[in-house]
Amino acid sequence: MPKNKGKGGKNRKRGKNEADDEKRELIFKEDGQEYAQVLRMLGNGRCEAMCIDGTKRLCHIRGKMHKKVWIAAGDIVLVGLRDYQDDKADVILKYMSDEARLLKAYGELPENTRLNEGIVGDLEDDDDNNGDDYVEFEDEDIDRI
Repeated sequence: MPKNKGKGGKNRKRGKNEADDEKRELIFKEDGQEYAQVLRMLGNGRCEAMCIDGTKRLCHIRGKMHKKVWIAAGDIVLVGLRDYQDDKADVILKYMSDEARLLKAYGELPENTRLNEGIVGDLEDDDDNNGDDYVEFEDEDIDRI
């Protein structure tokens, strides 16, 4: 049997949980950066995101975040825009749910941005029903059944 020459196995590569619960300073956008909401994950370290300026961009997850920070559809991220490609961007930072709520409270995100949503769709499609999703029965109707 060959002798192991590495520094450890799968658990060493997995590493420790890097204190995700700690509060970190809220980072706002700068020049050449934009807030975006992830529409769908494409695989291979890429995702499709709708930027706050209204442009849908193909985003590349930077190597420092790849396989360490998990991004899902509906997450709010900070992307770095490219000077030479307007339809592509790079994911710089993923905001936690409480940070995204703070951004919305500070007015950085528009009011119609949906937070804590898995799939982002049309903004007004749920409001058309006005809560008429259930049928109300009378007592006589229940007795007949």
